[in-house]
Amino acid sequence: MSENLMDRRDFMKTSVTGLGGFAVLASNERKEEKDDKKQTPPKMIYRTLGKTGIKVPVIGIGGTVPQEVVREAINAGLMFIDTAQGYGRGQHESMIGQMLKGRPRNSFVVSTKAWFMKDRVTGLFTQEVKEEEFIKGVEGSLKRLGVEYVDLFLIHDVWTVESLLFESLMKAMEKAKKLGMVKFIGPAFHRNEVKLIKATIDSKFYDVFETTYNFRQRHFLEVRDAIAQAAQAGLGVIAMKVIGGEDAQDHLRPTNAQAAIKWVLQDPNVHLTIPGFTSFEELKVDLSVMEDPSLTDTEKEYLQKQASIPGLYCQGCGQCLTQCSAKIPIPDLMRAYMYTYGYRNIRLAYDLVTSLDLPWKICEDCGPCPVKCSIGFDVPKKIRDIARLRDVPSEFIV
Repeated sequence: MSENLMDRRDFMKTSVTGLGGFAVLASNERKEEKDDKKQTPPKMIYRTLGKTGIKVPVIGIGGTVPQEVVREAINAGLMFIDTAQGYGRGQHESMIGQMLKGRPRNSFVVSTKAWFMKDRVTGLFTQEVKEEEFIKGVEGSLKRLGVEYVDLFLIHDVWTVESLLFESLMKAMEKAKKLGMVKFIGPAFHRNEVKLIKATIDSKFYDVFETTYNFRQRHFLEVRDAIAQAAQAGLGVIAMKVIGGEDAQDHLRPTNAQAAIKWVLQDPNVHLTIPGFTSFEELKVDLSVMEDPSLTDTEKEYLQKQASIPGLYCQGCGQCLTQCSAKIPIPDLMRAYMYTYGYRNIRLAYDLVTSLDLPWKICEDCGPCPVKCSIGFDVPKKIRDIARLRDVPSEFIV
């Protein structure tokens, strides 16, 4: 404990004061777009998604963002849009398609994701991926998005190397790529990041990946090193969950999303972040990061204090899975809890919870819970709370 914690404390101290060995963002990285019009557009910082050659602002549009906020974000210059086939059961892709209608194809970069049946405890796919069905799924995304191809196509929620390298899935993705339906491919993962990043590099098959990366990760030193290796290998690096799942319920201590995003952007090997803003105010905060990405003294102090507090962010260590006799997919439910109470994104939480095939009675008949969370979550209480979403009719979920 002492060695790991001291490493973490030492790095956090240097990270928020000396930027932890990261080069300070060079002045020539900040790109101010010239515009002779009366309204000056927001300043943008651009980075390139590895060997794809795609140049994008370091802030992207991710998650189930409301339509009016998507429109405002695109108009402000945020050109990268991340969605998924499962968001709103395809409705989010359709909404994004409406927002992109009439815009030049080279004015935006769109990424979507597919989710495949897997064992929620082992993380292994439960059936082979058939190429014809996969291609039909991609065609459905293209139709809903109103495009002839997507720039990035990702496999959603991978957390084992076996699934990352699942042969039938890789063949199907390769075929979609050869057909010109997708330009670049990759995985997206919420846990087991270090092992998966290294396996992605070794595969020499994928072009990009999307990974959790934030200042609350107990193993963020290892994640940082793996990301550096991936960037060196030419992979495009997209960081998600960058806010760290903080508790938005406490209005006396509001989330400092600005500081959390800046912390991630100090790493030059991160090419893009998708913070998942859901309101005009949150969009404004994210845009302000690119006005000045340097950390203020107040933000440094905030990060130092908050780094050791779990908040709502599940570390995804998987310890709970071996302890739960009912084989409940606890990390998924903790993520849904974070979506609900941290991000206030009920739709994202609802889609996740209803996809899990949970038992009707959950955390009621086990007696004393054997699960001991590594960061102290009251697991049964959180599960009972978030499982209630199953009882809400889908039409009531905004």
